[in-house]
Amino acid sequence: MAEGQGLHIDPMGQFQIKRFVELEAFGVDYSFTNSSLFMLIVIAAITVFLTFSMRGRAMVPGRLQSVAELSYEFIANMLKENVGSEGRKYFPFIFSVFMFVLFANLIGMIPYSFTVTSHIVVTFALALTVFILVTIVGIVRHGFKFLTLFAPSGVPIFLMPILVPIEVISYFVRPISLSVRLFANMLAGHALLKVFGAFVVGLGWLGGWLPLAFIVGLTGLEFLVAFLQAYVFAILSCLYLNDAIHLHH
Repeated sequence: MAEGQGLHIDPMGQFQIKRFVELEAFGVDYSFTNSSLFMLIVIAAITVFLTFSMRGRAMVPGRLQSVAELSYEFIANMLKENVGSEGRKYFPFIFSVFMFVLFANLIGMIPYSFTVTSHIVVTFALALTVFILVTIVGIVRHGFKFLTLFAPSGVPIFLMPILVPIEVISYFVRPISLSVRLFANMLAGHALLKVFGAFVVGLGWLGGWLPLAFIVGLTGLEFLVAFLQAYVFAILSCLYLNDAIHLHH
């Protein structure tokens, strides 16, 4: 928060969690919040979009059907190129993750809405889900051989005491790096939009045109970032899955 010449800027206020229904049991807070509401809105929006776009399944697709089919092919090709044919069975999971992050980012661009992906607890829960699934896939598929993921092949034995701890640490920080990347990008972008929005209001008709022009450009960039972050989250999930299936280094 900053004050100057009557201009009040609170770029972090938009990320505040508000409790709509307070509920606590056994010391755990189960309250229904604005974050909970917008997560439900995101899921509802995805369901409505996919249901209505594919309802007719016309030979000559309309706009909505084309977007839905392009989304499907986009993730299917991503899995094929990064995991191979064995990644096909994980399509529902990767597609769901991609669509949730994409819709959450896009809905967060609507004025007075709430960006659930701007909260580290949400992005970390998503990243941790990916991490746990990938680890389970690796263990179920390879058993104890999965541990060779931490011992790069072809490396001299005397370097193993150094490389193995590095590989183990790099593996276990994956959910942190995956979640922080998405959270930080969405938080920074929306905070910057709020700051320049306050400049437009504070400077008025005479001086507000420059920050307004910046907001227009930044809004376009934020739409691009919304898609890119969903893409990065999905493709990194595919790469982690590929490591677990093929034990590549």
